[in-house]
Amino acid sequence: MWQQFTLNDLRVIGHYLGVLVLFSSLVLFVPFLTAVACAEWVPASHYLFSIGFFLVLGSALRFLRFDPGRLSRKQAFAVTGLAWIVLALVSAVPLFMSGHYATYLDALFDAVSGLTTTGASVILDVDHLSNADNMWRFMLHLLGGLGLIVVALSFGLFGKRAGANLYSSEGRSEHVVPNVVQTTQFIAKIAMGIIIVAAAVMAVVCLFIGMDPLRAVLQSFWLAISAFTTGGFAPMSQSIMYYHSFPLEVVLMLVMLLGSINFVLHSEIWKGRVEVFFKDLEIRTMVLWLSVMTCVLAASLSVSLEFSDLPAMLRRGLFMTISAFSTTGYVNMTTNQLTTIFTSGAFLVVAALMAVGGSAGSTSGGVKFARLGIIVKSLASTIKEALAPDSARVVVSYNHVGRRIVSPEIVKEAMTVFVLYVVTYVVGALVGIAHGYDATLAIFESVSMASNGGVSSGVSTAGMPWTLEAFYIFQMWAGRLEFITLLALIVEIIVSFKPKRGAPKLARGRVM
Repeated sequence: MWQQFTLNDLRVIGHYLGVLVLFSSLVLFVPFLTAVACAEWVPASHYLFSIGFFLVLGSALRFLRFDPGRLSRKQAFAVTGLAWIVLALVSAVPLFMSGHYATYLDALFDAVSGLTTTGASVILDVDHLSNADNMWRFMLHLLGGLGLIVVALSFGLFGKRAGANLYSSEGRSEHVVPNVVQTTQFIAKIAMGIIIVAAAVMAVVCLFIGMDPLRAVLQSFWLAISAFTTGGFAPMSQSIMYYHSFPLEVVLMLVMLLGSINFVLHSEIWKGRVEVFFKDLEIRTMVLWLSVMTCVLAASLSVSLEFSDLPAMLRRGLFMTISAFSTTGYVNMTTNQLTTIFTSGAFLVVAALMAVGGSAGSTSGGVKFARLGIIVKSLASTIKEALAPDSARVVVSYNHVGRRIVSPEIVKEAMTVFVLYVVTYVVGALVGIAHGYDATLAIFESVSMASNGGVSSGVSTAGMPWTLEAFYIFQMWAGRLEFITLLALIVEIIVSFKPKRGAPKLARGRVM
């Protein structure tokens, strides 16, 4: 039964939000030091101010409750849901101060896009953005991609009493090891290891194509972060087209694939259990889904003159397939080419790839392969039950780090989230159509926002209607929280505003 938020609940929630804001102030030192190292003194002053602002705000929230005690599940949902809002609001401050955003709402759009690893952007003249401001954009990807709560837990900021509830409230239910803090630390180590190796390889490629050392190192580091966190921000307006490097695209495709795989499966590979990886439902669903969609995409592109030759189709088509399904959002073609050279069928295939996304427990967005596989297994179970004798008991199982049974509870959860995603896609498309955009473009953009895909059809640009921009911000937030945390938070807020019923009046009786 839903209960109203008490004053104590609000103080506890404020305490944990303050901890997250204070932690974010430490992350701000990365762009600040970048500005100092690159002699970017104006951006340095912006980040120095932002650090002070974060410290004051975080301390004020932190001291609402000195000893918060054990965090309840209801409070954990509120902390997780509100954390994405609060951090986006304050993270937009240094972005807006850069002067590359027309309005604060535009800066907020990019802050939400960065934290939710959507990758869509309404920034102005990104090619001349300072190194410090670019660093902050990609730090947002790193924080959001690994998960705000996961990053904070990996540093042990919340202690033992709050870890489990906060970890599960961010849509994560699987543990690499039994201890929550050790699980988050393993996730952080795997991520940073892959990012550092990929950045080193791409830096060599960038140096080979003629970039100066500083730009090569910085941009390779940013691209590696964005690819593994399946974020999609790029340091240049032309995205990956700017580099004109096939080796760079190959590295990025590998990193995007790694980022779209469940961290639990990363741990199984780390432990040498390769057979567990290839038997997993998510991996098999991924292989089957990508095989089918790649064939459909190739057939759709083959009628276009620009993709009639096999090398062009493999280079552009395969890159777009991996970028879309991993919900990274990198492109190796212009938006105009995407909407004109791509056939309508290929265009919708890219949207379908973003809609499903990658693996659960990874950095990618969308419905996820685990849910898609469970729904298919459920359909198979229904068919078997219809064909089986009345006395037979049908049991359908699947592999995910061991054999598991397809239970009604698992199917219910998968179907609920699947339906919520579809409804959000449809509603977002209708909102886009209501603002005067073409139906195909509106559908594509809605799927991109809610799945945190980031590939834009050109609708999300500076100067778009503020009502549409605000709705896209909501879609990115809802898609990142996978709806359950969001709905729980909304219900709790509504219940809290509902007036309490007074004590029942005693019926008047006759005095004897």
